Amino acid sequence: MKTLALTQEWDKTFPKSEKVNHSKVTFENRYGITLAADLYIPQNAKEKLAAIVVCGPYGAVKEQCSGLYAQTMAERGFMTMAFDPSYCGESGGEPRYVSSPDINTEDYSAAIDYLMLREDVDENRIGIIGICGWGGLAISAAVMDTRIKATVSSTMGAFDTYTSEERYEARRQLNEQRTADVKKGYHELAGGVPAELPDDAPQFMKDYRDYYKTSRGYHPRSLNSNGGWQTITSLPFLTFPLMAYADEIKSAVLLIHGEKAYSLGASQEAFKRMKGDNKELMIIPGASHTDLYDRMDIIPFNKIEVFFKNYLEPV
Repeated sequence: MKTLALTQEWDKTFPKSEKVNHSKVTFENRYGITLAADLYIPQNAKEKLAAIVVCGPYGAVKEQCSGLYAQTMAERGFMTMAFDPSYCGESGGEPRYVSSPDINTEDYSAAIDYLMLREDVDENRIGIIGICGWGGLAISAAVMDTRIKATVSSTMGAFDTYTSEERYEARRQLNEQRTADVKKGYHELAGGVPAELPDDAPQFMKDYRDYYKTSRGYHPRSLNSNGGWQTITSLPFLTFPLMAYADEIKSAVLLIHGEKAYSLGASQEAFKRMKGDNKELMIIPGASHTDLYDRMDIIPFNKIEVFFKNYLEPV
């Protein structure tokens, strides 16, 4: 496993809790990529704990939203892990700043592998949380990995909302960019969230700017806060069946979304595909997409806690 250079100082966008113990850990996925994670353990924990793996939003790092979710759930009695996905943040993987629906789904399973080897984790009580684009990847992980007993998707981002013709055109344009990249000898970056926007910009872009480009959520390793993904990185999502097998998930799923979020349709569509009385869609009145990133007065942590306690009960 590759040795990573990990920052040891507290460089999160949220204050450190005195109720949990924090440490940095690494683990390897089945593609040989070493991933970096923050581990949060409730203070004075004495027995094997239920554990929760957290990632997202898409283009963020563990020092942002996923770490906030992880620390908060650790305060409520769970061992939690927020990780940087392959190719991003402090995690390994070359080239940098790409994503893969296959590899990123595997990232969740690799995190679960790590937790299952810990003597202080109950291997039969592991769940996951995915935020924004990682909400969809969490559903993909819940399909693939039957060790996941409960899944929360928060403010799920939709990767593919195109018609077939729009999808073809998107692939055509991205492959033109791929040709340009190979001729130049390097991969063009798409640029992160703009710091300046016109007055008539969509509200959701203003919401993104107000998170990623301000002291509220800016982080120097975040792609969205800085140069962004490689321009062609979304290409595989145009052919990957992210939700195709959502109806085969037997474990519990809680989908959380804001009523005013531009992305609400993603959770609604996912919920329609699922089967079983252990699936739930919770819509937060008046909430936008980014309100569920860090608004402690809006994120339904009480609901999330009850959900995981119900479905991660000791066997």
